[in-house]
Amino acid sequence: MEIYQIRAFVKVARLGNLTRAAEALCLTQPAVTAQIKALEQSLGVALFDRNAGRLTLAKAGEVLLPTAEALLALGNQLRSEARGLQGALHGVLDLGVPSEQPDFLRLGELASEVTQRLPLIELKTHVLPTVQLSEQVMAGRLTAALAVAARPPLGLQWTPLRSVHYRIALPHEQAEAVKRGGWRELAQLPWLDGPAGSHAHLLLREMFERHGLAPRVVMQNDDHANLDALVRAGAGCALLREEIAMAGAAAGDFVVWGNARAAATLGFVLAPERAGEPLLVALESVMQKIWLGGPAA
Repeated sequence: MEIYQIRAFVKVARLGNLTRAAEALCLTQPAVTAQIKALEQSLGVALFDRNAGRLTLAKAGEVLLPTAEALLALGNQLRSEARGLQGALHGVLDLGVPSEQPDFLRLGELASEVTQRLPLIELKTHVLPTVQLSEQVMAGRLTAALAVAARPPLGLQWTPLRSVHYRIALPHEQAEAVKRGGWRELAQLPWLDGPAGSHAHLLLREMFERHGLAPRVVMQNDDHANLDALVRAGAGCALLREEIAMAGAAAGDFVVWGNARAAATLGFVLAPERAGEPLLVALESVMQKIWLGGPAA
């Protein structure tokens, strides 16, 4: 039984797809298949059910997966401690982030902490929809990510940082049109949406689906961080972060509709099998200090 065989097992189990697992491991599909077969022979149990060329997790695989992930984490921790004895961390930190204002995400504080505590690390941020953030962290294309979601993503280590609420903001003209209306009339107004898979899109759809409706989207905008400017200009209605929505309403820029709220959480996500890597140990320490008042490492 080899650590690379365990890594192949965990990657296929978590991604649920042999092709994507092979890409994430920088291997060919036959090589990944061979590693899993060798591990199964070593353990004496079948980890996957094979049907028409597809791999699905077998009962034994489900039972052994948490232990396999724990072994990978311990292996990463061992390497982390050894590298810590060799010198300072260096390399690139690819951090995924949602389309939200940098102040809300505390990116300035993060960059400052990384510069001070990890001077040889280059921080790169990548703005992506929530679903893609999770997929790319799982596949190893991102080191970790900040994500806004109504529920923790499956298969990833999730650390909640703060709760966040979104409110419905209407241009004055649209607010007047729906003054005595309800959800059905609201759905017929022009709506500004985020890209498919983004937190803005998912929260908006879920809010209307609870009433058996779908909003009439007239514009899909990747930049959710500045969506309030479009509402202020009268382009359409949108879900805005509560503090932005209430400030805009107080300034007379637009109207907040009723008391409807969409609840979500801003969280820090990483792949469980990478939790012990030196860079991620350091990054978690930075996040703890910025968001949760934890001690500096």
